[in-house]
Amino acid sequence: MICINFLKNYTYMIKKELREMYKLPIENLDLNRIDIFEQLVKATESLGILKGTLNKLPNPNIILNVITLKEAKESSEIENIITTYDELYKEMILKDKSNPNAKEVLNYRSAINLGNHLVQEKNMITTNMINEIHHLIEPNKGDIRKQGGTVIMNTRTGEILHIPPQNYEEIMEYLKNLEDFINLEDKINPLIKMALIHLQFEMIHPYYDGNGRTGRVLNLMYLKLSDKLDTPILYLSKYIIENRSEYYNLLNKAGKSKKDILEFIIYMLKAIEKTSKYTLTLIDNTIVAMNNTKKILKDKLPKIYSKDLLELLFFEFYTKNEYIRTKLNISRQTATSYLKQLEEVGILSSEKIGKEIIYKNISLFKIAEN
Repeated sequence: MICINFLKNYTYMIKKELREMYKLPIENLDLNRIDIFEQLVKATESLGILKGTLNKLPNPNIILNVITLKEAKESSEIENIITTYDELYKEMILKDKSNPNAKEVLNYRSAINLGNHLVQEKNMITTNMINEIHHLIEPNKGDIRKQGGTVIMNTRTGEILHIPPQNYEEIMEYLKNLEDFINLEDKINPLIKMALIHLQFEMIHPYYDGNGRTGRVLNLMYLKLSDKLDTPILYLSKYIIENRSEYYNLLNKAGKSKKDILEFIIYMLKAIEKTSKYTLTLIDNTIVAMNNTKKILKDKLPKIYSKDLLELLFFEFYTKNEYIRTKLNISRQTATSYLKQLEEVGILSSEKIGKEIIYKNISLFKIAEN
């Protein structure tokens, strides 16, 4: 499936049902079906456990940095923006934009954090906020579409699957309807509502590129707004990658019938359930790695051990002399000594990148790559 821009008049050839879209809320949508209720119970329970676990952590930001980078990397992979963790951490250090894919992934990670901040600050979600997220994800791909001809097409078969709104006024009308729905206080369960919001945003397809990634950040923003998660830590892209064909099949069918909309809701509820459980596993693995590192430090390097040093080592996948000396308020010489000792006991591994020597957290990298 791909978004294609045609610059000619094609609409007379398009089946009417491919151009029809619902406005929100959708009338007579049977959200009380037993299969939806059963999956909703599972998703709610798993997400609740995840939220409770995060609230008990002494420093959730450590886990947040690990998971947002994984989410950014794999959400970008859905759009065929492929990179490795090694390339990502080098781009984070050098910031020389030599790897455009890595830069796009890091932009997405920044967009996740910005979305969380905006909802925290405004306690609402607006079209302008969504545009701000999109500008961070795709800084060079323009604003909301103003040129007609965008279709969603199966590139393998040539079949046109969906025709999103074509002119700027119509796009803005649908976005205003979506904004009103997002901020409306209603009786729809927030997890079901998140699925409907995601579906509608992707059906509107307001931008020339970056719609999928923007829509997945919107998921996290709405979970924050609805108080289902305090931090953007749900790793939904993993499930979508593993079930990509089903995702796109349901996404494209859902614009044509209410039955398919309900099937898409079930898919998204399963994604919440499964990725909540997987995220819990990531948290557990990170805590185990931190405890193991703490033991090594206390046993082998008791003179340099501190809680601040331990958390600093796990705050990001890499560190360097500047970070150590700034955060711990020590001299460059002392920081160099710390890093050398940490490498000698197998906690860090070093690599020279340009003029910088970078130290990678070995155990954290293994968690990220699994």
